[in-house]
Amino acid sequence: MNQKDIAFFRGLLNERLEELRSEAGKTVEGMDQAANFPDPSDRATMEANRNSVLRIRDRERKLIFKIQEALQRLEDGEFGICEQCGEEIGIDRLKARPVTTLCIECKATQEVQEKKAKRAI
Repeated sequence: MNQKDIAFFRGLLNERLEELRSEAGKTVEGMDQAANFPDPSDRATMEANRNSVLRIRDRERKLIFKIQEALQRLEDGEFGICEQCGEEIGIDRLKARPVTTLCIECKATQEVQEKKAKRAI
């Protein structure tokens, strides 16, 4: 991977990281606003919506961690290298999912193994 690609992915990852952190801040601010719903149905709807938002934010929290790991791999010179086979991960795959740690072949193999394991249960 050349310096231009490294700069591109660093910018892409940092931009996404800032977006996620910004959204997390908005969620916290929105949760601080206490809502009083005398109607149980309204209260239940608000709680369901809040739970949905919290699940989304939890997924985003995990993505933040993965982005930080990808940025560290960039610094260490390991970004774009498959953790399983050691081959380079294709640029198109990295553009689609810059936090990936597996090339498409290793990921496909992993998914097949996961399906087999689920069927065995």
